[in-house]
Amino acid sequence: MLRKLLDLAGVDFTPISHGERWISISGAFFGILLVYLCSSYFLHGQDVPLVVASMGASAVLLFAVPHGALSQPWALVGGQLISALIGVTCSELIPQVWLAVPVAVALAVGAMHYLRCIHPPGGATALVAAMGGPELHALGYGFVLEPVLLNVLVILVVAVVFSWMFPWRRYPAFLSEDKVETPSEIITAYPAISHEDFVYALSQIDSFIDVNEHDLMRIYQLATKHHTLGNELASTSPKKHGCS
Repeated sequence: MLRKLLDLAGVDFTPISHGERWISISGAFFGILLVYLCSSYFLHGQDVPLVVASMGASAVLLFAVPHGALSQPWALVGGQLISALIGVTCSELIPQVWLAVPVAVALAVGAMHYLRCIHPPGGATALVAAMGGPELHALGYGFVLEPVLLNVLVILVVAVVFSWMFPWRRYPAFLSEDKVETPSEIITAYPAISHEDFVYALSQIDSFIDVNEHDLMRIYQLATKHHTLGNELASTSPKKHGCS
C-alpha cells in the first residue's frame, strides 16, 4: 500500500550515488554565486532576487539533470533570451501589469515550443521582465543582454566545466561518450526486457533521468509493437512484378 501511494505521488527511486548528488550541489553553488555577482553588478535593488530566481531554476536543470533535453545549451540560451525579449516587449507595449505578465509568459511558452528550446525557467524570466520594478524596466531591451545573456553564459560555462571534470556526466548531451548501438538489419526480433532490466540500466547511469522505468517499459512496448506490425504489413503486402 505504501509503495502504491509513493508511486501515485510520483516519488522517484532511481539509484543515484552520493558523489553524483554532491557534484550537482557544488555545480549549482558556483554557478549561482557567479550569476548573483553578475546580476548585482548591473542591478542594484530589489530586482536582483527576481533575476537570480529564474537562473536558480536553470541551475537545477543544468546540474541535477545535465542530460535532459530541457537542460541542453540551445534550450538554455534560446529559452532564456527569447523569453526575456518577449517579457520586455510586453512590458513596453502593455501598460497593465496584470495583463502584460500572463501575455508574456504565454507567448514565451509558444515561442519556446515553435523554436524547440523549451526551458521552464524561461517562463520565470518572461514574468520578471514584464512585472519588474522601475530599475529593471529602465534597462529596456538592455535587460536581454545584461544581465540575462551574461548570466546564461556564466552558468553555461560552469556547467560545461563541471561536465569536463567528471567524464561520466553528459553535458552537453552531444559530447556523451556513450555510443548507441545500431541493431543489425538481420535482427528481426527483439529480446524480452523486464522491468528489473530497466531498473538495473537506470542504476548504472548514476544520474537523475527525467523518465522512470515504467515510462521506458511503455516506450519499449510501443516500439516493439510498431516494429512487429511493420514487419507483418511488409510480409503481407502484394509484391510488384515487372513486365516480361
